[in-house]
Amino acid sequence: MPLLDKKGFFKKYNKKISQIISTDYIADTDTPISALLKISKKNNYSFLLESVEGGNQRGRYSLLGYEPDLIWKVINGKVSIISDIKNVNTTIISNSKPIQSLKKLVNLSKIKRDKNLSPYPILVGYLGYSMIQYMEKINISKKDKLNIPEAFLIRPKIVAVFDNIKDKITIMTTVYHDNNIKAEAAYKNANIRIESCIKKLNKTLLKNSSNKNKKNIGQIESNFTKNQYFKILNKAKKYIRKGDIFQVVTSQRFKCNYDLSATSLYRSLRRLNPSPFLVNLNFKNFGLVASSPEILVRVRNGKVIIRPIAGTRKRGGNVKEDIKLTNELLNDKKELAEHLMLLDLGRNDVGKVSKTGSVKVSERMLVEYYSHVMHIVSNVEGKLEKSKDSIDALISGFPAGTVSGAPKIRAMEIIEELEDENRSFYGGAMGYFDSNGQLDSCISLRTGLVKDKKLYVQAGGGVVFDSNNQKEYEETINKAKAIFVAAKDSYKYSS
Repeated sequence: MPLLDKKGFFKKYNKKISQIISTDYIADTDTPISALLKISKKNNYSFLLESVEGGNQRGRYSLLGYEPDLIWKVINGKVSIISDIKNVNTTIISNSKPIQSLKKLVNLSKIKRDKNLSPYPILVGYLGYSMIQYMEKINISKKDKLNIPEAFLIRPKIVAVFDNIKDKITIMTTVYHDNNIKAEAAYKNANIRIESCIKKLNKTLLKNSSNKNKKNIGQIESNFTKNQYFKILNKAKKYIRKGDIFQVVTSQRFKCNYDLSATSLYRSLRRLNPSPFLVNLNFKNFGLVASSPEILVRVRNGKVIIRPIAGTRKRGGNVKEDIKLTNELLNDKKELAEHLMLLDLGRNDVGKVSKTGSVKVSERMLVEYYSHVMHIVSNVEGKLEKSKDSIDALISGFPAGTVSGAPKIRAMEIIEELEDENRSFYGGAMGYFDSNGQLDSCISLRTGLVKDKKLYVQAGGGVVFDSNNQKEYEETINKAKAIFVAAKDSYKYSS
């Protein structure tokens, strides 16, 4: 089943031009989850990225991929690269500092493609909170007790893009020139990869029946007692009263037993807590699952977007209660002040990489609703400077003010002092660079790490001078709740 003009492929390959080969597959009986379960079986590395828009509408595209030809990691500040392609000069990339290495990797991986076509996620993964120390002059001294890389990206050889409007899957594979592989073999291998993916999709997936095993997640533990967390809040407010900062985001980490896969957790989470960013990253020794409400930075068609979220209330039990709580939220001076502070920070972050005069607030202080909470949301955008790229834009907004505070650097120094543990994945970035080098990233919020039969969830809240300790404590619990509810639910239909 040839998928591309052989002559055209050979011509490009022999000129060392990278290519994407694709074919369409009718998918009116498949879902992104069923496809993930079929094609990622026996694969150590896979991902599924989805979205929900406006609170209840699934986004047009779901992105699924597996079988990387390159893995990029940062561990204790050192870059590690594993590549299948023999002539990839991994030494140049791995000998660089993390951010310089990432820039080289994105440029090396780009494949020119029409921007009107469905997206191709060329590099997918996460950057942990501690990556800030390679972007700014700040010291993150605490060791990550969760023992996962500071950053982890994979470059998938196979990507399946679900078009949820047209009910089709575009199955794609990348072909990078390899000095050890001739054009004929490269062409044949690419077709084999796509045919293999189609065979997997054609298989019947055994239906899950209700799991009679009564096993569950057991007790949820925090790394702080309530009194300890109150002490942290009080110390934070002292810094605010002294004038060091306006706001700081303190957090606590929760954990419980969990012996299912990250995909099992994701299946429940996407159903129970649909959000703008739904993420399932499956790596060899651990998995990350998220239903994040917030863009970190998006770069698309020359536009930079940051979408600050601040101001939170729990959801009501019915529409009437929701309306009452919404009105309370929009009239709460503390919540409004917190949001305006982060809106100003968002404008500043976008302005760092945007053309002068192009920064604007396109949406101001809307309320968005999720399964357990509601948030105040604004939207800031600007036109990317020609001298800047997606990584510059990412650095400008990393980490989000939502997880750090204002001013950012001083707030992070205080977080480093107050919190007992390295934040690891929490408060970092998750997402992808596409084949044109554009970026779609979300903040690692409402995110669970599945590792060594444990589930870890971290949640925080913005502290200002008049914050109520009890409310701040409850806010962290409400934010973490969605993941644990999904974990309990996942035992009914484990995969």
